[in-house]
Amino acid sequence: MSEQGEPRESGAPGESGEPGEPGDGWRRIDKKALLVTGAVMGSVAVGLCLPILLGLSGGSWLGPRARRGTGLLLLLAGAALLVLGPVAAEYVNWRKTRYRVGPDRVELHTGLFFAKRRSLARERIRTVDLAANPLLRVLGLVKVRIGTGEQSGGGESTLVLDPVTRPEGERLRAELLIRAAATPGGHREGVLATVDLGWIRYAPLSFVAPALGGAAAGAVMQISDWFGVQHEVIVHVGDFFRDTSVTMMILTLALAALLAGVVGSLGLWVEMWWNHRLEREPGGTLRVRRGLFTVRSISIEERRLRGVELVEPLGVRLAGAARVDAVATGIGRDDQDKNADLHVLLPAAPRSRAAAVAATVLREPVTPTDAPLTPHPGAARARRLRRALAAALLLPALLTGLGIWLTPVLLHIAAGFAAVALPAAVLLALDAYRSLGHTLSGDYLVARSGTFRRSTVALQRAGVIGWVVKRSLFQRRAGVLTVTATTAAGAGAYSVHDADGSEGLVFARRAVPGLLEPFLETRPETPPGR
Repeated sequence: MSEQGEPRESGAPGESGEPGEPGDGWRRIDKKALLVTGAVMGSVAVGLCLPILLGLSGGSWLGPRARRGTGLLLLLAGAALLVLGPVAAEYVNWRKTRYRVGPDRVELHTGLFFAKRRSLARERIRTVDLAANPLLRVLGLVKVRIGTGEQSGGGESTLVLDPVTRPEGERLRAELLIRAAATPGGHREGVLATVDLGWIRYAPLSFVAPALGGAAAGAVMQISDWFGVQHEVIVHVGDFFRDTSVTMMILTLALAALLAGVVGSLGLWVEMWWNHRLEREPGGTLRVRRGLFTVRSISIEERRLRGVELVEPLGVRLAGAARVDAVATGIGRDDQDKNADLHVLLPAAPRSRAAAVAATVLREPVTPTDAPLTPHPGAARARRLRRALAAALLLPALLTGLGIWLTPVLLHIAAGFAAVALPAAVLLALDAYRSLGHTLSGDYLVARSGTFRRSTVALQRAGVIGWVVKRSLFQRRAGVLTVTATTAAGAGAYSVHDADGSEGLVFARRAVPGLLEPFLETRPETPPGR
C-alpha cells in the first residue's frame, strides 16, 4: 500500500501529477452519489424540522402569530443549508475522487485540500465485498469494499468505492479475485447451501430477542419524552394495572417487552438472511450473498480458510441447531456496520445440516467438529461449580445483609432468588463442563467450550503460529492448565480450557510438532545406581 510520494515508474500514463481523465485507466465513482447524499440529508432535515413544526420546542421558534412567517422561513433556510451543504461537499469529493485497476495495483486518489493517494497490491487483495442499502438498490448502485484483511488502524488496508454501478462492482470483484484454477478433486462447485425459511424459528431463541425487547421499552420511554408525554404514558400504565398486584404488573410488562423482542428478532432475521446463498466459485472462492433491504456479497478465498467454527447459543443449541462461521484470514471489518457478521457462512440451522455444510466447506467427508473429544478432568468441573455457586450466592448474600439492617422483606427476596439461582447455577456449571473437550482430527485441532455460547472450532494445524500456556495459582493447585493456539485467522486465538496438565501439553506438542518443545523444561535422567 502506498501513500502520496511513493516512487513510481516514470512515463506511465496517469502516474505523475493529477490523475488523468477516463481513457487512461482512471474512473470516477458514480455521479448519483450526489443524489444519495441529498436524499439522506433530506431525511435528516425532515427529522429535525418536524419536531419544531409540531411545537416540540415549546413555541420558541414560531412564537406569536406575527412572527410565525419569519420563523418558518428561518426553519426552511436551515433545512436547505443542511441539505445543500453536504451535497456541495459530495460534488467536490466526486470531482476529486478517482480509482484505477492496474496490472499490479489498485489505486484510489481522493481529497481537495489534503490529497490522499493510496494503493493496494493486487496480490495482497483478499476481499472484494459488495453492499447496497435500499436507496442504493433503487438507484442501481453498490458500495465496494476492497481489502487485504489486515487489521490495521485507520483503514489503510481497505479501499472503499462508494458508490459505483452494480455492473461495475461485479466487474471489479471478478477482476480482482481472479486466482489460479480451483483445487482438483471431486468436490462440487456452485451452490453449497441456501436458506430454509423454516430456520426463522431459531431467531427468537438467541439473546437478541430479550435485548431487542429492552430496547423497545427504552424507545417507548424516549419517544414519549421527545413529545413531552412521558408522564402521561406512565400514568396510563399505572391506571391500566390499578387493580393488579405489583408482581403481576412486572411480569406482564416483561412479557410484553419479550414479545416485542421476538417480533423484532424475526424481522432482523428476515433482513439479514433473506435469499441467503453460499456458493463455491471456480478458482476457489466462497461467496455468501444475503439480505432483504441491504444486500451483501461477501467473498472468502479458500486458500485463506483455516477452519470453521460451529457456534451454538444456549437456546439455539437446545433446539438442536448451530451456526457455521469461517475461520479465515483476510476477513475484514465493516467500520460502518460492526454487526455485519461478515464471517458467517450459514445462519442457525439444524445441527446435522450445519455439520454437512462445514464438511463441504472444508472439502472433508465428515466435519472435524464432530470428532470424539477428549474429556477434561474432574478438577475442571469443580472449578466451574465453585465459580457458578459463588456468582449465584453473591446477590442473596448482599440482600441478606441489607435485610438484617433495613427490612425483613429483603430476606424473603434473597431466599426466593437463591432458591432459583442455585439450581440454575449448578445446571449451567455441569453443562459448561460437559461442553469442554479437545482432540486432533486429521489436519485439524478441535476445541470446544462454553455454555451460553458453545463454540466448537476446527483449526488447521498448519495455521497455528504459536502457543500460550497459562496456569493460574488455582489451576496449579487443581493440576490443570489452559493452552491457547494463536493464529492469524478468525479470532486470532482459540483456547483449550482447564485441560489436564500433562495431557494439555502433549496435545499442543502433537498438534504442531517442534513449535512448543523449545519452551518446555526437560528433567535430566537419573543416572543408574542412584
